[in-house]
Amino acid sequence: MKQDAFQSMSVDELWTLHETISTILVARIESEKRQLEVRLQKLGRTFVPQSRERRRPYPKVLPKFQNPVQPAQTWAGRGKKPRWFSEMIEAGKSLDDLRIRKTA
Repeated sequence: MKQDAFQSMSVDELWTLHETISTILVARIESEKRQLEVRLQKLGRTFVPQSRERRRPYPKVLPKFQNPVQPAQTWAGRGKKPRWFSEMIEAGKSLDDLRIRKTA
């Protein structure tokens, strides 16, 4: 089809065309996938999708800072700073004011 043909089509016609093409593509991709799997089986191999390598386990990090207004809000000091933390610092609080005190 030429570009002019698409320009003259309505949105509904374009959407119907899109759905038709998507359906055909899915069917063809599945068909090709089945054919490739059959060829692999003939070669004596089976297709096993590679899973992502597992990340090494990181130790649990305890929170270091706590919101004095809402004590349930804590932050371990890693990653992006929470909004409450930034707001408290801008309001004049120091890191020590927000730090969780260790108790014996």
